[in-house]
Amino acid sequence: MNNSIDASAKLGSGSTVGDFTVIKSNVQIGQNCTIGNNVVIHEGTMIGENVRIDDCTVIGKQPMRAKRSIFKDEKKLPPTKIGDNCMLGAQVVVYAGAEIAVNVLVADTAAIRENVKIGEFTIVGRGVTVENFCKVGKKCKLETACYITAYSEIGDYVFIAPGVMTTNDNYLGRTEERFKHFKGVTVKTGGRIGGRAVILPGIVIGEDAVVGAGSVVTRDVPPRQVVVGVPAKYFRDTPEEQLLENQGWD
Repeated sequence: MNNSIDASAKLGSGSTVGDFTVIKSNVQIGQNCTIGNNVVIHEGTMIGENVRIDDCTVIGKQPMRAKRSIFKDEKKLPPTKIGDNCMLGAQVVVYAGAEIAVNVLVADTAAIRENVKIGEFTIVGRGVTVENFCKVGKKCKLETACYITAYSEIGDYVFIAPGVMTTNDNYLGRTEERFKHFKGVTVKTGGRIGGRAVILPGIVIGEDAVVGAGSVVTRDVPPRQVVVGVPAKYFRDTPEEQLLENQGWD
């Protein structure tokens, strides 16, 4: 093998490492993990047991800051934490300061930025981006190529369909006033958003609410309502048989 594994890194029994993989100092990898080829695991990363990490994935990357970035804090972030029984696909990037709970699947080419928390049993689909300072609850499904903007909060059992776009800047990068109003999207427990919907900054989507595919949401959506259209408007109440309380889930 042609690996670079720091002497201070700890690999649990039964764990395997592919070719051309780099494991930096003080990394901790639990038992029975499978680490693919060309993987880079940055210093201090903590990985639980029975974790699979596929080829060309990067864990624990420190963020870059452009000269014009709104994020000015340059301090080094704490190590990434990945819980037991997680699966991370090929070419995934998980930044330093991210915490991924147990039994999470992160599909190929997804990106999870710094200061993000992902809850247990959540699925992060192919090509999904979860930007910094976000929290995602348990048993969510973030489908292919959806975009979760910075400063967003996603509750438990949330479904976000492919291509959904969330936003956090009503000023579109102009005027100093915008710095006072950055705010992501909040989706409460059981909220669902259809494919290619666009959610404007600061919007709250209530418990068990539904946003129809292709909608543009310009105002808060009350709990247990279905909204559709451009701009999105009330269509009907969420059907009783679709409410979380009637699914028998734990």
